[in-house]
Amino acid sequence: MQLKKKGGMMVAAILAMAAVMALPVQAQQKAEKPHSAAEIKKDVADHRAMAEAHLNAAKCLEGGKSEKECHAQLAKDCKGLAIGKYCGMKHRH
Repeated sequence: MQLKKKGGMMVAAILAMAAVMALPVQAQQKAEKPHSAAEIKKDVADHRAMAEAHLNAAKCLEGGKSEKECHAQLAKDCKGLAIGKYCGMKHRH
């Protein structure tokens, strides 16, 4: 009888952990302090800079340069702007 109770408690604990892990990111972000006008302006500028860096990477590839060369330039253009070596964007390949 005790094994069933312990097993049931284990299942309940696992389900509770799964529910906590499944909370939407947006719900977690709502608890954060809203961005100031200056922070929003900087975010917009950063996104524009990342977009320009990706556009330049596309032009680099269209120009016949190697993926390695174009990704190296993308990394330089995005330094300090985005997460990861692909400027916040990872492809399927």
